[in-house]
Amino acid sequence: MNDNQLLRYSRHILLPQIEYEGQEKLVNSHALIVGAGGLGSPAALYLTASGVGTITICDFDTVDLTNLQRQIVHTTSAVGINKAISAQNTLLNINPEVRVNTVCEKSTEADFARLISQADVVLDCSDNFATRYMLNKLCVQLKKPLVSGAALGFEGQITVYDMRSDASPCYHCLFPDNGEDTELRCANNGVFAPLVGMIGTTQAAEALKLLMGIGESLQGRLLLLDALAMEWRTIKLGKDPACLVCGT
Repeated sequence: MNDNQLLRYSRHILLPQIEYEGQEKLVNSHALIVGAGGLGSPAALYLTASGVGTITICDFDTVDLTNLQRQIVHTTSAVGINKAISAQNTLLNINPEVRVNTVCEKSTEADFARLISQADVVLDCSDNFATRYMLNKLCVQLKKPLVSGAALGFEGQITVYDMRSDASPCYHCLFPDNGEDTELRCANNGVFAPLVGMIGTTQAAEALKLLMGIGESLQGRLLLLDALAMEWRTIKLGKDPACLVCGT
């Protein structure tokens, strides 16, 4: 790290759990963020500010005025601009030390396989089951840690699927794909603005811990947040030996 980086990240380096070695791991790491919306916005902001060396953001959508109530990486002047590009502009203003790659087209499974193979951690900030199932399958195959978040209305959830561990369940263990389209989207339903910030920043925290190899991740635990009651609950998760994706 150069002198500017040592100064910028000094509050991390002062933490005994991180110190120079941990911050250097972040600087040399690559995070893939799928979705630059309500969850991806705060996740990307904190990964960038924390000094993750390379961040790749995937989003083929454009910024809409209705997004600005919660998607805090975008500004009013970005309306009509691709979300990945808009996010890149904001992130580089926050931390020019970070390399921000953008994927502005809708990615195929082969595209995601290539992107995931290049990353050290994957953050699923998408808003549809098809993408979630695809990312999960590829992370299982490539043994990449997946930080999964979701939020709607006043309720959110987050967990970590880390297939580097034989004991880890995968997304399909928890939500088996039955082929039905039961999708709920923010475009058609309301969402409490700070909720996505709380889930998205928690995704960032989990990703940073995974990259540095510190603390205890949410692997095997699902955090549920009721923001209306301001109550967190934890559900223990187990691997499904009959899972069609990760079962043996």
